Amino acid sequence: MFGVLGMILAGGEGSRLMPLTETRSKPSVPFGGSYRLIDFALNNFVNADLMRIYVLTQFKSQSLYLHMKKGWNVTGITNRFIDIIPAQMRDGKRWYEGTADAIYQNIVFVEQSGAEDVCIFGSDHVYKMDIRQMLDFHSQKQAKLTVAALRMPRAEASKFGVIEVDSDGKMIGFEEKPDNPKSIPGEPDWSLVSMGNYIFKSCVLCAELREDAANMESSHDFGKDIIPKMFPDGGVYVYDFSQNKIKGEIQTTYWRDVGTIDSYWAAHMDLLDKKPPFSLYNRSWPLHTYYPPLPPATFVDSGERRVKITDSLISGGSYIQGSTIYKSVLGFRSNIAAGSLISESVILGDVKIGAGCSIKRTIIDKHVEIAPGTVIGENLELDRQRFHVSDDGIVVIAKGTKVGF
Repeated sequence: MFGVLGMILAGGEGSRLMPLTETRSKPSVPFGGSYRLIDFALNNFVNADLMRIYVLTQFKSQSLYLHMKKGWNVTGITNRFIDIIPAQMRDGKRWYEGTADAIYQNIVFVEQSGAEDVCIFGSDHVYKMDIRQMLDFHSQKQAKLTVAALRMPRAEASKFGVIEVDSDGKMIGFEEKPDNPKSIPGEPDWSLVSMGNYIFKSCVLCAELREDAANMESSHDFGKDIIPKMFPDGGVYVYDFSQNKIKGEIQTTYWRDVGTIDSYWAAHMDLLDKKPPFSLYNRSWPLHTYYPPLPPATFVDSGERRVKITDSLISGGSYIQGSTIYKSVLGFRSNIAAGSLISESVILGDVKIGAGCSIKRTIIDKHVEIAPGTVIGENLELDRQRFHVSDDGIVVIAKGTKVGF
């Protein structure tokens, strides 16, 4: 679809994911053993054959840049590209001041593309969406703007833009992160919230961005400023994410905001369910990423210590000796010495864990080394003295830490 331009917002700082975002942007945080968070947005575009994509970066973008260069380099194909656009400060020496400002500062790319429609999507959620189906809805409604939305428990809706919609799918109400979210009519415990994914008519988008940029009172954000201004005039429609169907899958409404340590950990545990709500194995919807040249994962018994792996994902290059791995995700080159127990944990890769360790409900960033006999996740008071511990008791060990040496 050469009349469609994709713009992925990938400049998020991700402060609530610290310390995982201490040295990298939120979209480049590893996920699921083999992926980065941005891979899910990119795969949604590529699997929908939408291959004219700009990725807008900002904070701590080097890790993301290298990942994109190695895994998403599209060259030599006419009218198909996936290009990284760093913050260029075309409009003065300032960072992006909001999601709308990020697009405004790159409005030249929109205008030069000749696209009729512009898809503006976030890059830090885990989900699958056939964007062509949302484009079809947008076209059928002849919408100026289409906003993707999903049902969410009302108790959690205050973190999102809350939408009201009529029987034809037209937006008739919108509040950004309200303290008292409105419920869906007839469903008092549920609200309809924005996913932060938008499709604009290109001419409408450019006009709205210019008007917004000239408004000194604006925070230059789609949720806070653009949508509330546009919907009362009509032409703004709401796409129901639950109607999106992915070939080869029954359940396609999974959408996880992984903006906190606890939600990030929980999303990994979702992958390990007996019937996971989010599948990594659908051949009709492949999940591309950069996969380094590595040998297969290797499992070796050590004397009387036998390897036992249950309900886990183990990435390439990992070497596990005589240890028990239960309900955990191990990234590339995870080295586990004999006699260790790893349970309900997420290891991002390039990690060495010594013999006889016990590690529970822990996230371990890259290049961490843990001394033999170390116990983590059993005494949270002690762990808080050494590491970051989340509200739900998930221990996080920062990148490059040496524990017990």
